[in-house]
Order: sequence, then C-alpha cells, then structure tokens
Amino acid sequence: MKDQKFIYGLRPVIEAIKAGKEIEKIFIQNSLKGEMFLELKKLIHELKLPYQMVPMEKLNRLIPINHQGVICYLSPIDYQPLENILPTIFETGRSPLILLLDRITDVRNFGAIARTAECAGVDAIVIPTKGAAQINADAIKTSAGALHKINVCRTENLRSTIDFLQKSGLQVVACTEKTDHTYHEVDYTVPLAFIMGSEEDGISNDLLNLCDAKVNIPLSGEIESLNVSVAFGIIIFEAVRQRTI
Repeated sequence: MKDQKFIYGLRPVIEAIKAGKEIEKIFIQNSLKGEMFLELKKLIHELKLPYQMVPMEKLNRLIPINHQGVICYLSPIDYQPLENILPTIFETGRSPLILLLDRITDVRNFGAIARTAECAGVDAIVIPTKGAAQINADAIKTSAGALHKINVCRTENLRSTIDFLQKSGLQVVACTEKTDHTYHEVDYTVPLAFIMGSEEDGISNDLLNLCDAKVNIPLSGEIESLNVSVAFGIIIFEAVRQRTI
C-alpha cells in the first residue's frame, strides 16, 4: 500500500464517501462502536464498498498514527459499470472481449494481467469487490500504466455477472486444468468473456459450472501449472489471432 492515498478517522472517511470519492478498501477496528461507526457501516453496505474488520494491531502497522480505528484507501482509478460498457461496444459493431478474475490476489500478477489485457484490446476487466488484489501503486507500476487506460469493473457477485454476460450474448470461457479441451479448439471471434482463477485454487467450482466452455493449455514439463498472467497471455492472444485472420 506504499504511496497509495488514504484518509483516516471516522468523520473524514464518512465525508469522503458522501463526497463520492472512489474507495479502494476500508479497514475498521473490529471492536469499534458508537453512532458514527453505525453511520459508516450503513454507508458501506448501501454503496457495497469493500471493507475488512481487523484488529487494532493491523491498523497500527498500516499507519502508525492516531487513525481512530478507521483507515480508508482511495482508489487510484475510477471503476466503471459493466452494464454501461457492453452496449457501447455492441453499438460500435465490435465483438466484446471481457476478462473476469476470480480470486487473483497477488498485486503484481494482477498488474501484469492488466498490461497484457490492454495490449490485447480487452474491453474491460471485472474483479470481485472482495477477494481481489488491491489496485495500488505496485499494481499500477506492474501494469505499465495500463490500469489507467483499461476499464476496470467491480462486482459483488461474479455469478450474477456471468449470468448478465450470457444474457447479453457473450460466451464465457474458463481457463482451467479441469478439462481435456485445449485452448485453440474454441471460436473466440464471438462475443466473449474469459475467466481466470488463482494459481493456488484455480476457478471456483460454482463459477466453472456456469461457463459455456472450459479450455486448458497443454504442458510438457514437470511443473504442473503456469503463472496466471502467462496463461492469460497465451489464451488472449489466441483470441487476437483468430479475430485478425
């Protein structure tokens, strides 16, 4: 979180939210009480802001000042609503290309994925409100500034986002080891959304079951998996190849 802008204290955080500041994440002392805390909690739930209840010790490690039990990190980017992006893409006559990320929590992996996505012409990256890498200075740097150029959307529920994309005419393709179909066997020229999962656990089973297709990347070495940003690079540029031949 180095170099990331933040505010602290109950009243300043409440006022920042009311002023429409783009919030990356709020850390709240888990024993906090009182009317102002209840007001903050209400705002967080109404606006579906990402937050985490943590012990005082963590807050003190984050910012060794009188934070009054609340630290709020401001986002260096403006998040965009996916439901506004898709119609614009269709209106231009293009075939949408969307990326969903399930539990990608490593900041540098996320930054590298964003850089590749922007280079490949991906229209938007969708991340969950909880369980995703924070967009901070390290993410921006690793993305080579791509996070300032590509649309990034947040969702409370990836399941509902997949449903929305499918109802909008997109095919959702999962990159996973849990299939015998290789990545070059799918038509990527249609309106498309890729979903990538964490290196540790892959894509969660409940999301896998919703996907229209599952593809893998054949490996010949002894190591069983690729870095997720590398895997995404391979599969997205197969889509670029198909769309440009």
